[in-house]
Amino acid sequence: MRYGILGTTQAHSGDGRPTGVGGPRLRALLAALALHPGRTRTAQALIDAVWDDEPPADAAGALQALVGRLRRALGPDAVVSVDGGYRLCAEPDDVDLHRFQRLADEGAAALAAGAPERAEALLGEALALWRGPVLADLPGRSAMAGRYEARHLDA
Repeated sequence: MRYGILGTTQAHSGDGRPTGVGGPRLRALLAALALHPGRTRTAQALIDAVWDDEPPADAAGALQALVGRLRRALGPDAVVSVDGGYRLCAEPDDVDLHRFQRLADEGAAALAAGAPERAEALLGEALALWRGPVLADLPGRSAMAGRYEARHLDA
């Protein structure tokens, strides 16, 4: 699977076909998990990301239900339960934000090394990943988004 969080949250199968993710809360959950691919996110961190300052009365139960819906949308092995939280089974390069950062780093290094053609290709590939505001589906995105948007401008 490939995940997009540089704009509206998206998921694509290995052959590039879009996978329906669902409504805003489900996209927020996927964005919160994709921000840290392969790393455990605590239930509380996910609740804070998905509901910002307005969690439901039974936030843990609501999160568990959302994870179940996300597994149905992406496949049962996409999100695993771990002690105290959940993890998106993905590598950093499976998420457009992390691919962008890698490509931007490589482009900057190529430019510093005196290879402007290589830098242009790498930075062009990085910039092509942007489809809109980073983390568009996370309610409290502004605090995190500024850092990534500054990196976008640098590229």
